[in-house]
Amino acid sequence: MPLHSVQHISPTAVLGLWHLTETPADLWAGLPHPEAYQPLLPATADATRQAQWLAGRRLIHRLFEEAATPPPAQATVRNDATGRPWLAGAAPGTVVSLSHSGAWVAAVLAQGGRAGVDVEMIRDKARRLAGKFLAPAEWADAQAATHADPDAGSTHYTLLWSAKESLYKLAAQRGIIFRQQLLLHSFSPRESGEIPATLVLSGAETRHSICYTQPAPGYVLTYCHEPAG
Repeated sequence: MPLHSVQHISPTAVLGLWHLTETPADLWAGLPHPEAYQPLLPATADATRQAQWLAGRRLIHRLFEEAATPPPAQATVRNDATGRPWLAGAAPGTVVSLSHSGAWVAAVLAQGGRAGVDVEMIRDKARRLAGKFLAPAEWADAQAATHADPDAGSTHYTLLWSAKESLYKLAAQRGIIFRQQLLLHSFSPRESGEIPATLVLSGAETRHSICYTQPAPGYVLTYCHEPAG
């Protein structure tokens, strides 16, 4: 079943997971008003990228069925100049965040506030690049955690990268330096839980909590939603 799960993560936000098994043609067939999406599909996308892109839009429209306010008939998922998704034709304050990796697509749909979601295939790349996105204290914590459980090395570093991606999407600003402005604090790694974090913007620090889990073997998922007010 392509729609894997829908979860209410706050009174005003829903998280959805899509297990991608369809071809682009299959996904086009179930997409509302495909004529609006035809010119938006990235021209350079191969079949895999097309399927991920289309599944993300299918998932967002499915999440509207769980939201308190139904969408207008012609609501469409678009991307702004920075690549961030937004909902044209939806009610003011509607927030969306999207992510895809391999066979999984994740999305958060919220009425107000801020949201971020990220799904990642577990690879060793995050460990190799740790010095570029982890602050010294974070790197020390990661080394200690993976020393205690060497088999979890790639999973742990991928989780840290994903958590910073979700926080970056929540911040919704360009030019953020991951090592300096997206800071993760110590936590005890489990199959699922929360990572305390600090966001540093314009000299001000705010505290946040990034939820994490493993939706399937070989993947990690992180997300956060903060209601308005």
